[in-house]
Amino acid sequence: MQDKSLVTIICLCYNQEKYVVESLLSAVNQDYPFIELIIVDDFSTDNSKETIQNWLVDFPEIQFIANETNLGSTKSFNKALKLAKGDYIIDLACDDILLPNCVSLQLKAFQQNRFKNLGMVYGNAELINEKGNFYFYYFPVDASKKTIEKRQIGDIYLSVISGGNSICSVSSMVKKTVFDDLKGYAEDLAYEDLDLWIRASRKYDFDYIDEILIKKRISTTSFGTHFHLKNDPRSKKINYSTYLIIQKAIRLNRSKIEHKAILKRMHFEMILAYKTANYNLLFKYILLEIKQRFRIIKKGISESVSSALHF
Repeated sequence: MQDKSLVTIICLCYNQEKYVVESLLSAVNQDYPFIELIIVDDFSTDNSKETIQNWLVDFPEIQFIANETNLGSTKSFNKALKLAKGDYIIDLACDDILLPNCVSLQLKAFQQNRFKNLGMVYGNAELINEKGNFYFYYFPVDASKKTIEKRQIGDIYLSVISGGNSICSVSSMVKKTVFDDLKGYAEDLAYEDLDLWIRASRKYDFDYIDEILIKKRISTTSFGTHFHLKNDPRSKKINYSTYLIIQKAIRLNRSKIEHKAILKRMHFEMILAYKTANYNLLFKYILLEIKQRFRIIKKGISESVSSALHF
């Protein structure tokens, strides 16, 4: 029997008039028919809004939200999430392109998985430039386009907080119940994916699909490029959000091993803060590490006492 689960694709657009139609067409032209599309234009300053409205003439059933001010991706996504009726959610930037079998492969992974508490599935992505030409793959592949390095699946919390298990969020599908449980994206952050991975992996299993599911566009204005810019206001906002995410992760930790693992992530961010001349943030990380090392000692003593009592 065919799975008739409804999948909601939330398409977020900000100044992507050159790519938005191709992105939206990739969503409606999936080989899986039960799809709900919700489009949000986050007060674009180019002709994105008009381009979307013209495209919607042929798709009057699709919901469209035009923000009256620029809210940012987290708040814009959460607005659409409140309207979503799907059992599963895809967060699609309007310069990225879903391959035709993306949704069907994601649903198949949910149906055939061996985990009792699966919350998210994700796959690989082909990275393209502004003209649509191939750059490379998000995860390196062999001649058969299969991922060379085996991905960790199931309970990946420890790996995520240490920084060792990067996830291709643009190729992910998340159960709606997971978003409901986590109350959507954290709106106090400049970006959403790391915080989502940490909070979700604390409670849910993850699975990996060894297929290319999406084409992700990389440009000079792409969000990821701003992590590494020196003396850049947007870079400072993004990297401070990472600091807040790490603080939240520390509160989620339950063991000495987890408290030690997050030091690896902190050290990476400290190096990044130094390279981007964000010395105020670097100082915050130094203080946080001192507190974290005392926390590790305290947790180690607590675990040793508990182990002795149970001996």
